[in-house]
Amino acid sequence: MHFASTVVRPPYEAQSMFLQVTSGCSHNACKFCTYYKDAKFSVLPIEEIKSDLQEIKDSGYIFSRIFLQGADSFILGFERLKKIIELIHEYLPFVKSVGVYGRVDNLKNKSAKQLEELHKLGYDRIVFGIESGDDIILERMNKGYKSSDIVEQLSKMTEAGMNYACIFLSGLGGKNYGLSHAEKTAEVLNKLTPFRVISSGLTLFPDTPLSEDLREGKFFEATEAERILELQTLIKNLEIRTIFDAENASMITSPIYGILPEDKEFLIETLQKIYEKIGEKGLRNRRDSLMRI
Repeated sequence: MHFASTVVRPPYEAQSMFLQVTSGCSHNACKFCTYYKDAKFSVLPIEEIKSDLQEIKDSGYIFSRIFLQGADSFILGFERLKKIIELIHEYLPFVKSVGVYGRVDNLKNKSAKQLEELHKLGYDRIVFGIESGDDIILERMNKGYKSSDIVEQLSKMTEAGMNYACIFLSGLGGKNYGLSHAEKTAEVLNKLTPFRVISSGLTLFPDTPLSEDLREGKFFEATEAERILELQTLIKNLEIRTIFDAENASMITSPIYGILPEDKEFLIETLQKIYEKIGEKGLRNRRDSLMRI
């Protein structure tokens, strides 16, 4: 199998098969990110993809879903994505659906009609790391797009009838800015239809530009109390029907999981109880332990 870097996936894709179709990240400039630094962005040749599909076929393993590998493989054009899923159906006819990570701007080269066709072929539950809906944070973190782009581009997914998830990066606002981060992200999400809102937690690894900002006094980490309030504010302000999923390993309050709006008060109360039980110091110790994993 042609894996150029470590397999990265959402927790709920653990039972999926993985197939590399791109390597690295097309943007690779977000100030907080440590992923894909070991591989430049590139598109795998079709012959390599065919070889990997043959290897999977020969294994005899049966599964219903493939999650494509690459930081944002949804950047591939319509024809390329169509070709890949046609090959998947040719080699592995038992596969029912295909997922992938994407950036918001990966949708600029596709129309809603093309997305609808890709959905009919089996693409579904695409994961977009929007991180925030606050333009100040998006610019500060060098995400490469604005909140208006998030709404404009992801609305195509809704029009196409394709399910998608959005990742919220807890703590990204830093000290004294979490409420704006949460409120403005909820405002953006309320204009969309994500089937799942995934919360990850900001971890400041030493080799990132954001850690350099921290050392230079340009960024200040939110306290654990602020992070709890930030998550509670996001949940409180979400008006859409969706799954709220904070089961990622980076979420030291895990497992937090529920259906909105039914579980809104339960989730908010659960977060409060976690803080009261573990406290600022205990939660900080948990966060620091992530650095040693």
